[in-house]
Amino acid sequence: MKKFFNLGLAALFLIATGCGETSEVTSQTSQNAADAGAATSAYLAESEPAGAMPVGKARESIEDGQDVTLVGLIGGSSEPFVEGLAAFTVVDPKVPHCAADEGCPTPWDYCCETDAVKDNIATVKVVDESGHPVAQDARAILGVKELSTVVVSGKAKRDDQGNLTVAANQVFVRPGE
Repeated sequence: MKKFFNLGLAALFLIATGCGETSEVTSQTSQNAADAGAATSAYLAESEPAGAMPVGKARESIEDGQDVTLVGLIGGSSEPFVEGLAAFTVVDPKVPHCAADEGCPTPWDYCCETDAVKDNIATVKVVDESGHPVAQDARAILGVKELSTVVVSGKAKRDDQGNLTVAANQVFVRPGE
């Protein structure tokens, strides 16, 4: 009986020690997450910027290097977010996304409107003060998901095919959308 009692005390000691280490790690992890949140909140706009144009109109009228504010829904493919970067694609709000009752498991890929998407899509890359892409997941730092409506402000970039990318320094996420 004494042997089992000593084993029980040893097990209790190990569990108590382990719990102490776990809460210390959890505490450090929580602090790191809080620090990361504080550092990245600079990319979120507190209020919606005025004068936002839909993605399709921006593709038609905005030139390379121009300042731009545009509005769109996160989507355009089954995976609109870029792994390891605060980057994603947005689609003009006028393009209807597929509905669940149409048998589309990923409505944000616009599978029933693929022709309309090609002229109404843009890439958004969140950039830091020096213009470098932010190497964090956009979902985590902006609190967004597929089909979130965002208003982004930044500098327009055009490639040889006319594709539009916005190097965004501010992102406003419309609530409830």
